[in-house]
Amino acid sequence: MTGSVAIVGVGLIGRAWAMIFARAGWDVRLFDAAAGVAEAAIPLCADGLHVLAGNGLCAEPTVAGHRIRAFATLASCLDGVSFVQENGPETLIAKQTLFAELDAHAPADAILASSSSAIRCSLFTEDLPGRARCLIGHPVNPPHLIPLVEISGAPWTTPEALARARAVYEQMGQVPITVLKEIEGFILNRLQGALLAEAFRLAAEGYVSPQDLDRTVADGLGLRWSFMGPFETIELNAPGGIADYCARYTGFYQRLAADPAPPSVYAVPATEAILAQWPHKPDLPARMRRRDTRLAALRAHKVSQED
Repeated sequence: MTGSVAIVGVGLIGRAWAMIFARAGWDVRLFDAAAGVAEAAIPLCADGLHVLAGNGLCAEPTVAGHRIRAFATLASCLDGVSFVQENGPETLIAKQTLFAELDAHAPADAILASSSSAIRCSLFTEDLPGRARCLIGHPVNPPHLIPLVEISGAPWTTPEALARARAVYEQMGQVPITVLKEIEGFILNRLQGALLAEAFRLAAEGYVSPQDLDRTVADGLGLRWSFMGPFETIELNAPGGIADYCARYTGFYQRLAADPAPPSVYAVPATEAILAQWPHKPDLPARMRRRDTRLAALRAHKVSQED
């Protein structure tokens, strides 16, 4: 399954989507409202594809790179495509404005997918004539290295559109999951938010240093979570599986659930308490590249271990 895809908005997420579609054999069209951004993205995508190839994650990086082109107007970018992946600003007004344009100019049978990380699809598609083909396809940053995609439709999104989107993401080697009912933040960010709030509370209130908290996840929970989720984890942590685990430990977890971290954990005093302990490191771009290198190696290992 291949075709033409319009990548609308070509920042970090848009470039990652371009690489994903291109290595899967799709004709990739780039558009960005900011002048020169789409053109400048092409060599960046080409470099990224070769990095993927170095980790065994792209078979023909040069060929894939030649599939990526920039377009001067949104209408020309959308002409004849079968799939649109939108990566505009994460604001409701921006999504409403952009999706009105996408719906007006994209072919009537094209899927319109948004990379929105929290905004529900129904909030920016309700008044569109083609709202039945609109949905969320939320990736995890960086998408070309972390394959999960959350698919979430509005109440009016057709089952056929959701199924087509899932098939497209699967064909490209991503790992789609379906959000069965609309909810703000979808699944991943709600899970991440719960952990992050407790992390802020524990570090800001002096129970642990921010560095040791990160080690708790990276060298503790994260090792298991890199290949199994929370339900499988607890199933394997008690002799009788999930039911046995719940019988043994839910008293403790119920007490934790009764006292959740409050919104104030993100307020200035808590943030300042954490930053006072967090060393300033000016080399953020280099550290991001190191993260991507390690993620590529981990992704390659996981691919090699797939059943």
